[in-house]
Amino acid sequence: MSYSAPANWDEPELLDLSGAPVPQYGTGSLADLLPTLVAGQGVPGFTAGIAELTPADRNCVFLIDGMGWEQIKAHPDEAPFLASLLGSSRGGTGLPITSGFPATTATSLASVGTGLPPARHGLPGYAVRNPASGELMNQLRWQPWTAPKPWQPYPTVFQQADAAGVHTAQVSAPNFQNTPLTKIALSGGTFHGRMTGEERMDLAAIQLAAGERSLVYTYYSELDGAGHRHGVDSDAWRGQLMHVDRLVRRLAEQLPPRTALYVTSDHGMVDVPFDEDSRIDFDEDWELGAGVALLGGEGRARHVYAVPGAEADVLTVWREVLGDRFWVASRQEALELGWFGTPGECDERVLGRIGDVIAAAHADVAITASRKEPNESALTGMHGSLTAAEQLVPLLEVRS
Repeated sequence: MSYSAPANWDEPELLDLSGAPVPQYGTGSLADLLPTLVAGQGVPGFTAGIAELTPADRNCVFLIDGMGWEQIKAHPDEAPFLASLLGSSRGGTGLPITSGFPATTATSLASVGTGLPPARHGLPGYAVRNPASGELMNQLRWQPWTAPKPWQPYPTVFQQADAAGVHTAQVSAPNFQNTPLTKIALSGGTFHGRMTGEERMDLAAIQLAAGERSLVYTYYSELDGAGHRHGVDSDAWRGQLMHVDRLVRRLAEQLPPRTALYVTSDHGMVDVPFDEDSRIDFDEDWELGAGVALLGGEGRARHVYAVPGAEADVLTVWREVLGDRFWVASRQEALELGWFGTPGECDERVLGRIGDVIAAAHADVAITASRKEPNESALTGMHGSLTAAEQLVPLLEVRS
């Protein structure tokens, strides 16, 4: 009796693109939060996308960079106040919302501030190709310099709320006031720079009380920095989470009457092991580099820009090499699946910014670039993809 090995014995099973989680654009994503809040305040032109939320005269959004839903659930001892609010999330349903794709700061902040998905606001990743120049444009650092208004032409929700008579303010670190990302995503009303988290909480409460209808945004970034440097399984990250927990409680205890405080985040995070199987170095892999003109995005959410005419070949090779650990899609597939917004919808100016091939990590892996991106390649904690650890973010609620 003979034994025959299966035909695909040495071929790993490819991930099914239809099985990739899709952000809940229109009903439960970061892009739906501010439109829902200002619709409840009577600002014209907006509808409530997150149906579970109840209107309030005064709304405050406290966005904590890098604090995913799963990370809060996993650390109740370090974040007792946040953990106590888990049941309040998404209007008392106890459910998270989704950040949008990719789950990264520049994209998510643009989604929050404009109320639009990435396929429309046009910041579809950490670093994307500028079709006008052919260069990679880092949308977090805004390098190389690109005129902000043509890059993201839509008005922010803050600007529209301010024009409708809502008292509108942002309370953040002073160095963010004049950045292009702030200008195109978060401007409108007044900006108040304060150095410490405690100062921001106190001033946010004052700004909320300054209007009969108020919309106040405040932000804290240091948790994300600790996660990148040390990982979400580190004492440094846990210490930052404990500090964040105290900040949220401090703000919650100062809310003026008729206020809803929403605590959310731009993305979660995963730790990527430092080994060759978990960190695939694009700069050392001739197979992945064949036919590639530019590598954009970041380790767990790559935009791959092919040499003209090589798009199909690059897609085939990336699927063959990475398809068991990454969802690997063509630009058209990703758009039709709804990764960047409503399925099939994309502003014309944004199309060329999205990779010919998009690779979104499923396992705890990353595509690094040791020579071209030495700093990013050395990070412990990473984010960007469609996994629950990165996509799901809280929408914790406190009312006064």
